[in-house]
Amino acid sequence: MTERYAVIGHPVSHSKSPWIHAEFARQTGQHLSYGRIEAPLDGFEAAVDTFRQSGGRGLNVTLPFKEAAYRYSDELSERARGAGAVNTLAFRGTVFGDNTDGVGLLRDIEGNLGVRLMDKSVLLVGAGGAAQGVLGALMDAGVRELVLANRTVAKAEALAARFAGARASSFSALDRAFDLVINATSAGLAGEPLALPPSIWRPDTLAYDMVYGRDTPFLAAARLAGARACDGLGMLVEQAAESFFIWRGVRPVTADVLARLRAG
Repeated sequence: MTERYAVIGHPVSHSKSPWIHAEFARQTGQHLSYGRIEAPLDGFEAAVDTFRQSGGRGLNVTLPFKEAAYRYSDELSERARGAGAVNTLAFRGTVFGDNTDGVGLLRDIEGNLGVRLMDKSVLLVGAGGAAQGVLGALMDAGVRELVLANRTVAKAEALAARFAGARASSFSALDRAFDLVINATSAGLAGEPLALPPSIWRPDTLAYDMVYGRDTPFLAAARLAGARACDGLGMLVEQAAESFFIWRGVRPVTADVLARLRAG
């Protein structure tokens, strides 16, 4: 019997995950199906229960359900515990929750974009679930400095306090350039600019927006300042590959899948 997987979120109709996992399955000779589940905002647990009862084996979890997936899990990986959020559920009798966002981000930045994170200065913009999911991985990568900036400084301070070596800042207090600036807010989805000072950029800065598939105001501002700009499509593919490995025990090659997505 073909084993079933899916991505669950609200909204989820735009998700490229079904195509990505179909390509991974074809490449590795795995027999599975992968669909989309658009759950009501107040219906995550019920939707997951229904999927499990119908024989589903695993789920990718996207906005706004990652914290709900954390609470739903019976067992948690160290990555999920550190993030306080889950983006991958595996049903093995019990419910195992993991978070592959951090490793996906690192593999894209270091592997696909060729930027080593060791000893780099990093500005992470945002203090919500997306920032929470990658902050620990960035610290583990050996960055020299990690500054967490958010419109609401208290939220940045609360998140930074969980990670030794991270510190919080307001947007207005940012007064120098960084090696890497990551936008972990959803502002780009609404086409909203961020009130970041131009002092954060220099020509060798990498500006990375976790939003993919659109030219966000964040990326446009970075290019205008002469910085290198990249969206989060590679992170999407790399975190999906890690989820696939958790479920199937086989690690797909991502380069061709990412290249085909970028080519449209």
